Amino acid sequence: MGSVLVLTFVGALLVWSATSERDTLTGGDPTAFLRKTLVNVAIGLVLMVMVLATDHRWVRILAPFVYVGSLVGLLLVLVMGSTINGSKSWVQLGGMSIQPSEFAKLAVIIGMSLFVAERFEGRSRRQVGTGEVIGMLLIAGLPAGLILLQPDMGTTLVLAATVFGVLSVAGAPAKWLLGLLAGGVFVATVAIKLHVLKQYQIDRFLAFLNPDLDPRGAGYNVEQARTAVGNGGWFGQGLFHGSQTRSGFVPEQQTDFIFTVAGEELGLIGAGLLIGLICLIVWRALVISRESRDIFGRAAAAGIACWFAFQAFQNIGMCMGIMPVTGVPLPFVSYGGSSMFAGMLAIGLLQNIHLRGAPALPTRFSAARVFTTR
Repeated sequence: MGSVLVLTFVGALLVWSATSERDTLTGGDPTAFLRKTLVNVAIGLVLMVMVLATDHRWVRILAPFVYVGSLVGLLLVLVMGSTINGSKSWVQLGGMSIQPSEFAKLAVIIGMSLFVAERFEGRSRRQVGTGEVIGMLLIAGLPAGLILLQPDMGTTLVLAATVFGVLSVAGAPAKWLLGLLAGGVFVATVAIKLHVLKQYQIDRFLAFLNPDLDPRGAGYNVEQARTAVGNGGWFGQGLFHGSQTRSGFVPEQQTDFIFTVAGEELGLIGAGLLIGLICLIVWRALVISRESRDIFGRAAAAGIACWFAFQAFQNIGMCMGIMPVTGVPLPFVSYGGSSMFAGMLAIGLLQNIHLRGAPALPTRFSAARVFTTR
């Protein structure tokens, strides 16, 4: 919780720095995005507390409804969604934009974890077989297919890494895991050959392989991001004093490229501490998974760890030029309500799993004894 709160606080400052000088975004109000970010954090914390306080039995009862709700949201995107930056990923609700694919990540984790738990809890047989693997892949495949139709390659990659993590913890055979990796490479190759991907997505991948190929087009974001990160040196240029950030050279800097603000203004030390906080959250999620008393908790916590780890690696990697630009936010740091809400819901679920999976208190300190009166 401490790491999450620090990340959201630092993220709000970075978003403020990235937008305060951009009148076209703020409408002349330098604090507009700061206020919106703080509202998103407040709503996210409320959602987190709600999940944390919910009895774990209700979490499992509501899991199918969460999954179906995510599918409905993804279908609404395809029917009436708004296209931003080439991807039809948002649904407009009044003056608010919702990105259902962010919530689909958590829904897939919960759905797969519930499926494997229902199959094995209370039974002597615990070996995951072909039926279980196919069932979990079907649960993940429906939302993944809808996300791919948007098309949103970044979220699809994050979802694939998350599914791989859940399958591994659930005990899927190694041949299935290796087969999925090979299948993923095959599908990606076919998608490129058959022009399933949009041209701008192919251009981004080519720019990743060779940023000098189109420095004013697809390679522009990568070049400017690397320049901004490189400007920071060891200790940075100071918050609100980054030259690339002040000049507005890096596109989408408050969302996809927020790490460039950290690199330029906080330097290697500050950006490294930011990465350290994310690693701490991932480590704690893995510890919670290990200590969970049931299959549902183990699989769900591990899935959340894989989600945060891969998404953070993808976001930071594309800012440094070691991963292709795919447009995924940095968890708890980037501006965006949907990403913040989904992340906080996941933290609430982790805390819920941790509370019911923690070792029992000694008898002399038990709650029953403390509150018993004569």
